[in-house]
Amino acid sequence: MSTTAVGTTIADLVFRLQDEHAERRAVRYQATPGEWSDLSYAELTDHAIEFGLGLLDLGIEHGDRIAVLGSTRPLWSIAHLGISATGAVHVSVYPTNSPDECAWVVGNSESRAIVCENAEQVAKIDAVRDQLPDLEWIVVLDGTAEGAIALDELRERGRGRDAAELRARAEAVTPDDAYVFMYTSGTTGPPKGCVLSHGNYRWILGASSTLAPLDRESVLYLFLPLAHAFALLFQLMALDRGGTIAYWGGDPTKIIPELMQVQPTHLPSVPRIFEKLYTLAVGSKPAEERERITAAAQLGVRVRELQQRGEPVPAELQEPFDRAEAELFQNVRNLFGGRLERAITGAAPIAKEILEFFYGCGIPVMEGYGMTETSTGASINTPEAHRFGTVGRPLPGVEARIADDGELLLKGGNIFQGYYKMEDASFGAVRDGWLHTGDLAEIDEDGYVSIIGRKKDIIITAGGKNLTPANFENDLKSSPLVSQAVMHGDRRPYPVALITLDPETVVPWAEAQGLPTEISELARHPQVIAAIQAEVDRANAKLARVEQVKRFVIADRDLSQETGELTPTLKVKRNVVNERFAESFDALYAEA
Repeated sequence: MSTTAVGTTIADLVFRLQDEHAERRAVRYQATPGEWSDLSYAELTDHAIEFGLGLLDLGIEHGDRIAVLGSTRPLWSIAHLGISATGAVHVSVYPTNSPDECAWVVGNSESRAIVCENAEQVAKIDAVRDQLPDLEWIVVLDGTAEGAIALDELRERGRGRDAAELRARAEAVTPDDAYVFMYTSGTTGPPKGCVLSHGNYRWILGASSTLAPLDRESVLYLFLPLAHAFALLFQLMALDRGGTIAYWGGDPTKIIPELMQVQPTHLPSVPRIFEKLYTLAVGSKPAEERERITAAAQLGVRVRELQQRGEPVPAELQEPFDRAEAELFQNVRNLFGGRLERAITGAAPIAKEILEFFYGCGIPVMEGYGMTETSTGASINTPEAHRFGTVGRPLPGVEARIADDGELLLKGGNIFQGYYKMEDASFGAVRDGWLHTGDLAEIDEDGYVSIIGRKKDIIITAGGKNLTPANFENDLKSSPLVSQAVMHGDRRPYPVALITLDPETVVPWAEAQGLPTEISELARHPQVIAAIQAEVDRANAKLARVEQVKRFVIADRDLSQETGELTPTLKVKRNVVNERFAESFDALYAEA
């Protein structure tokens, strides 16, 4: 493993950044919408050290848990660096959590303090305060709230102490000490607190140059929730190497315009954003034009792979490639700001066609695999070694094998320390150093890992056939009209599906067709049903007969976090969908 700014733990990161990168730009953020401001590493670390010293003044001890309830922004990172330096354990809480969900995480972790983004988040904690006997302090980052310590007050308390006290506390932390409790987003049951050590994240940082080779000139655009392992690792990577983090403004509809403004070199994202960018590039164009665009992207894949291998490009490929570069590829790259060197997609599967499209256009969107339990990462494709449709090869130092029942097992220094005050035999067990991931997978002769699906998501029909929903669902979601697809059919005679429309694409398409523009009306319109049937037929054509979806229903709204069907990283909570749409599924079988 290469030596990085982090040393042996994350606790001393704030001091190493102060010593090594002080004058460099650390952060870009929007103090007011549309106007970007900067923080240097010196400013970032000064704020974080004062924060950490303020916690010491409150009486925070090594190993205490401190929860953080806030969105992805510089203040989150300042709090995180300060907490880590005290030797306390950072407990991540999603900003979208309800008061009861907050109570579970804060209570289960026995947090002594919680850092809340604003008065709105403080109100969630106030609503459940009687359920949190261990909670002593609430700190509010933005503004003030009754009963909470304001950020300015905490930092003022910190200024009265010697920074050497915090540095000594940070240096006393060992790799075996807990660094974060990161709660799984809970697609089933209550979230489980993964205990991840300083050594786990120091190890994964050492291996992470394979994930994305960031350096001092890199600009990382970050919008993913920092309560999730994916965003946390990329933040650590960028800081560790002295790069710049551009934090989103908080509005999901502004992500693409912000990409154009900050022109990042690196972008970690969940598949939904790449699906939307793909739709923006290909959109609801006529079928003939979409076919031309797809053919051009396939040509781009062939040429770029020849270039990657250092092989000559035949003239009969170079000439149409140059035309496509001017007419298509450059425009697609500009959607990402025009400077993107690498994008990483994870947290959920993505359609192979989307990866090939972007790669052909000169945007290497590399799919990887990992879990909170693996300190974020376990395998990755790279521009130099990729196989679309797989999640790449294991990271250096990670071992992977397939159990007798097809489950993927992993071993390495990134494997977590277990669930806090909770055991779960269904997945996440570590036996003889091997993590049982709960994912069914295959490993080919070249070491590339393919994820088939979750063991718990496998559908067993009434006829005893095992079906993997992801195959159909991911293919269907590559359609510009489709937002979500959920296969259903456990103990049923055959599979059916719930499909939701993508408002950003289906509404302009409907206007062009002279159709209504209300999603609830479109979901019942014969022309829309026929268009979705064509997409279902296309996806079914790639599957064995027993796997094909026989009937479907179009929902009158999309799935969302707010309505409870999606996790904060936009994974579908299949059990919630099955429960919420039970009548619709029952009707599909009754009508047959």
